[in-house]
Amino acid sequence: MSRINAVDPATAQGRARDLLDGVQKKLGITPNLMRVMANQPAVLDAYLKLNEALGQGGFDAKAREAVALAVAGANACDYCASAHSAISKGLKVEPAEIEARLAGRSSDPALSAALGFARRVVETRGFVSDVDLKAVRDAGHGDAEIVEVVALVAANILTNYINHVAQTAIDFPAVDASAHRVAA
Repeated sequence: MSRINAVDPATAQGRARDLLDGVQKKLGITPNLMRVMANQPAVLDAYLKLNEALGQGGFDAKAREAVALAVAGANACDYCASAHSAISKGLKVEPAEIEARLAGRSSDPALSAALGFARRVVETRGFVSDVDLKAVRDAGHGDAEIVEVVALVAANILTNYINHVAQTAIDFPAVDASAHRVAA
């Protein structure tokens, strides 16, 4: 049971209703996370705009989802692990690869380096080392990709933390992310 109300799209009013209608039209569903964010339409609006802007970055949808999985695993966010696993399956990512991504790894070496870096950003709260930067650069990522990974981490921490606080009801096939959590 969610500790924060999930706004019902049928009874939402004003900006919350407009935003939830837009989510429904774009996704075909209105995930509980969006409904929780709709309690403060400015938060939902900011989240949607940030994700839209990051969609124009250098990483494709599969890579963005991979970072989301790595962050969900690092933060043990079952809601995000569940949502991004379902989205990744829809993008034809194999189950073993999804599991690896939750742990911050990938069968693709360049993506694996980006995911490892994303986890280091979470683990160190952004205070990554020169060694961490060298590793991601040695895998072929430049400053643009590094900054993009940090932005993707930040966007996903927002959703992870809202889900932790709200204990958002999972409306996707459930995935337990606790095995992938980084030490606090």
